[in-house]
Amino acid sequence: MRTRAAARNNGTETWQRYLVTEQVGFLLRTAAQRHTSIFASQMIEGLTAPQFAALSKLMELGACSQNQLGRLIYLDVATIKGVVERLQARRLVTAQKDPSDGRRHEITLTEAGRRLMKKAVPIAERITEQTLMPLRGRDRATLLRLLKQIS
Repeated sequence: MRTRAAARNNGTETWQRYLVTEQVGFLLRTAAQRHTSIFASQMIEGLTAPQFAALSKLMELGACSQNQLGRLIYLDVATIKGVVERLQARRLVTAQKDPSDGRRHEITLTEAGRRLMKKAVPIAERITEQTLMPLRGRDRATLLRLLKQIS
């Protein structure tokens, strides 16, 4: 990717042309920070994005193992363990040993978890809308398609 500085200064060293604010990692991070800020300011009952993702995936799939849940929402073993423990403490999920494999924990959404998600999903949709607000129709679809390709 050529930068504006590179276009102006073809004879300069690479490090002299490098503009961090035009790099993919920087732009992805700032976009993620914007979304995280919007999410934190609007989501109900103090749900974090990883907690919401876990509850949402359980709504979609039903019960699943803790490790599978972590893989499905791209959280490592230690992180999903903490997320599940916090959701259990709030009585939004239950975790029980899998009868067929005592090493696995099967995570299930509780009725309180289902009720919370029924209220939280419309808010999450508004959060997505606000995050994408600077973009219009085709640009939104293009961004989502491109992000899926690199995820």
